[in-house]
Amino acid sequence: MPNPSPAGRRRPLILAFTVAGTAAVLVLGRLLLLQRPLLSPDSSALSLERIRRWDPDPERRREASLLLLPASSSDDPTRQRQLLQGQGWGPGPLAAVALKRNALALEAQGVSAASEWRELLRRFPQAPPSADALYSLGREDPGQRQELLRRFPAHPAALAAALELGPRADQRQQGALHLARWGPRWPGAGARLRQVCARPVTPLNAAQRSTLAAGLARLGDGRRALSCLGSERAEPDQELEIARALLRGGPAEASAGVLRLLALSQDQNQPPEAPEALRLLAETPAPTVTPTLLQQLPEPLRLSAPVQARLALDGGGDWRPVLQRWPEDPASWDLQWDLARAALLKGQTGEALALLQALPPDSLPPVLAVRQLFWLGMAQQQLGEQPAARRSWQAVLQRLPWSYYAWRSRVQLGERPELRLRASSGPTALAAEPWRPLQSGQPALDQLWRLALNLEAWEHWRQERPSASPSSPEELTLEGRLRQGVGDDWTGLGQLDEASLRWAGADCPTTLPLQRAQLPVRHSDAFSAAAARHGLDPTLLLAVARQESRFTPGVESVAGAIGLLQLMPATAAELAGEPLSGDQLREPALNAELGAMYLNQLLSLWQGNPFLAVASYNAGPGAVAGWRDARLQNEPELWVEAIPFPETRLYVKKVLGNLWGYQEKPRRAC
Repeated sequence: MPNPSPAGRRRPLILAFTVAGTAAVLVLGRLLLLQRPLLSPDSSALSLERIRRWDPDPERRREASLLLLPASSSDDPTRQRQLLQGQGWGPGPLAAVALKRNALALEAQGVSAASEWRELLRRFPQAPPSADALYSLGREDPGQRQELLRRFPAHPAALAAALELGPRADQRQQGALHLARWGPRWPGAGARLRQVCARPVTPLNAAQRSTLAAGLARLGDGRRALSCLGSERAEPDQELEIARALLRGGPAEASAGVLRLLALSQDQNQPPEAPEALRLLAETPAPTVTPTLLQQLPEPLRLSAPVQARLALDGGGDWRPVLQRWPEDPASWDLQWDLARAALLKGQTGEALALLQALPPDSLPPVLAVRQLFWLGMAQQQLGEQPAARRSWQAVLQRLPWSYYAWRSRVQLGERPELRLRASSGPTALAAEPWRPLQSGQPALDQLWRLALNLEAWEHWRQERPSASPSSPEELTLEGRLRQGVGDDWTGLGQLDEASLRWAGADCPTTLPLQRAQLPVRHSDAFSAAAARHGLDPTLLLAVARQESRFTPGVESVAGAIGLLQLMPATAAELAGEPLSGDQLREPALNAELGAMYLNQLLSLWQGNPFLAVASYNAGPGAVAGWRDARLQNEPELWVEAIPFPETRLYVKKVLGNLWGYQEKPRRAC
C-alpha cells in the first residue's frame, strides 16, 4: 500500500483544527451573547424592536417581544398577536405566558381561542397560565371550573370563578367557602361570605362555619365572624384570626376576643398559634386586659416575655430582668421604649439614658434602632456628652437615612436640612420611579419580573406557596413588592411595614430594597396637579396618602373617611361647597384636590409649621391648639412624644418621615 502524500497526512490534522476552531468560535460567541446586558423595562422601545427582529438569540427575541407587549390584551390585540406570533416554543415558563397572552388577545378580538387554550393545557397542565385556560374553557364546560378550583385554588382566575359559581344556591355556597379560604379580599367576596353565613342553603358543619368566620375576620368583620361561628370553636389559626378582628371592635367584641385568646394560649395541645395569642393578650391595653387578669394566668404563661414586660410596664416593676432575659423579644423592645419615653417626658434624663443603653442597637430592627439612637443622642446631649451625642445621631444616618429620625438627627447635627412643604417655584413634577430587579433568588420568578410580567410573577409565587403566609422579613419584602407590582398597595405596603419591624440587626444595604419599596410614587398626575393649584410640594400629598390609605382610592376607615387622603364626607363637602358622594371621593383627582386644599388651609393656619399642620390633619386643629407649649419651639421631637393621642403621635412621625424620605430618596442612599 503506497504511503500517503504529505498533503494527505495533513488533511485530518487540518480537519481537526477546523472543527476545534469552529467549536471555539461558537463557544466564544455564546459567551459574548450571554454577557450582553439583560433586557428589562429600562430597555428602550427602539432597541427592543431591533432585538425582536434581528437578534440571533431566539430567547432574547422572545424577551424583547414580551417587553413590547401593550399593558393588557384589550390594548391593541392585533399588535399583541403580532408580537406573540411563534413565541410559544420550548418547555419554559415564557412559552406558557406567550400562549396565554396570545389566547387573551384572540378573545379581545372576539375570536374563539378554545384551541389555543387547549394547547396551553396540554403542554403546561401545572403552569399558572393554565388557570386562565381552565377559566375560559369553563364558560362552556363547568367541569373545567371545578378543576380550576382544585388545581389552582389561590389563582385570581380561581377566585373569579368561585365568585361566579351558580346559579344554584349550593354552588354559590361552595364558591363562598372557597373564597373564605383562599381569597376573602377578592372584590365581591365579602358580600358573598356574609350572605352564606346568614342564610346557608344547606346546614353548615363546624369546619365550614369556621372557614367562613375566619374569612370574615380577615376582612376585619369580627362581629359577623362571631355570629357566623356561633358556639363553635375554630381551628387554632382561625381562632387567632377571629380574635384579632374582635379586638378591633367595641368593648363587647374585644372582651369576646380576649376570651378566645385566653383559651388558645392555654390550649393543652400547644398549637403553634398559642404564643402569638399570649402576645396579643399581653399587648391589649386596659381596661380590656388588666394586670390582675395576667397575674391569674398559669405560671408558665405568666413568666413569659410578653406578660412580664406588660406587668413591668403597668406595675412599675424592675425592667432590668426583662430586658436582660429577653433582649431579642419584641416585648422587650416595646417595654424599653415605653419606659424611656415616659422618663424623657418627666425630665428623668439619667433613667432614660440607662433604659436606652440597656439593649444594643444592633439587636433591634433598623426602624427601632434609629429611634433608640436618636433619643440616646438627646439624653447624652442633655448630660453634656456632646461627642457621644453626635456619634449617636451619625449612627442614625448610617442605618436609616430616609426616616423621621434621620431628618431630626440632621437638625441636631446642625445641618439645617430642608423639608419642603410649599412649592418653590411653579409646578413640581413627581419623578417616575426607576425599575428595580426583584432579586428573589428564583430564576423563573426574577425573569418574569424583569420582563414586566408582574401579574404572571405574582401568579407564579402564589402557585408555589398557595396557603403559606410569609413570615421572615425577606419573604415579606418579596411578597410585598410582588403585590405592589399587581396594584395591591394596601396589602403590599402593609407587608413591607411588617418586614421593617421584624428585620432585627439588618444594616442599611441589606434593607435598601425594602426602604425603596416603602416609598412608592403613585397617582403622580393627580397629586402634581392638585399640589400645583394650592402651592404645595407634591411630595407632601404623597407622604399623607402613604400613611392614610397606602394609595388605595377605595379604602374607607371605620370612622367613615374615604379615599387616598381619607377625607371625612362632612369635611369634603365643606371644602367642595356641596355634598359629595362616596364614589366621587374615591376619584383620585378629586380626592387629591380636596386634600391639597385642606392641607393648604392647615399650613396657613399654623404659619407653615409641619408638626402642627400634620397633627391637625389627623386629630383636627381644635385638639392640636390645646397641645401647644414651649416644647414645640425648643424641642419639637419631645412635643410630638407628648401628644396625648397615640394614633396622632405615631401619625406625625410617619407622615413627616415619609415626606423626608420622598425628598431625600433621589439624593441619598446608604
